[in-house]
Amino acid sequence: MIARVLAWLLACLVAGAAFGIDTTQLPDPRLQARYEALTHELRCMQCQNQSIADSPVGLAADLRREVAEQLTAGRTDQEVRDYMAARYGDFILFRPRVSARTAWLWALPGVLLVGGVVVAWRIVRRRSALAASQPDTDDLGEDS
Repeated sequence: MIARVLAWLLACLVAGAAFGIDTTQLPDPRLQARYEALTHELRCMQCQNQSIADSPVGLAADLRREVAEQLTAGRTDQEVRDYMAARYGDFILFRPRVSARTAWLWALPGVLLVGGVVVAWRIVRRRSALAASQPDTDDLGEDS
């Protein structure tokens, strides 16, 4: 009895894991490579932190099927990205486009880096000025 229950639980786990696996095979190896690259570039709208290639949810399967259909229809990778962004917004792209709306995403790391360097430089400068203005008092070498 226990063996049957364990076997049933194991079968459910294996079936659940297999459900999320993408088994889409396109006729051309180059098309397949493009498909795999694109599905790793597009974000699952339900999971939000996984690509549609890695997500086991039904929405991701629908999006993978849509990508495959568009690639077999002869669309370029950029056309597929544009279609998905037009339909779901720029959020679906793991690498957002450079535009007026997303400029802060691209500029913020550089601004933070420059700001950090300026702060570090000022701290070092103040500490060196403070150390230079204080007289050296070495209490260890004094005789009483």
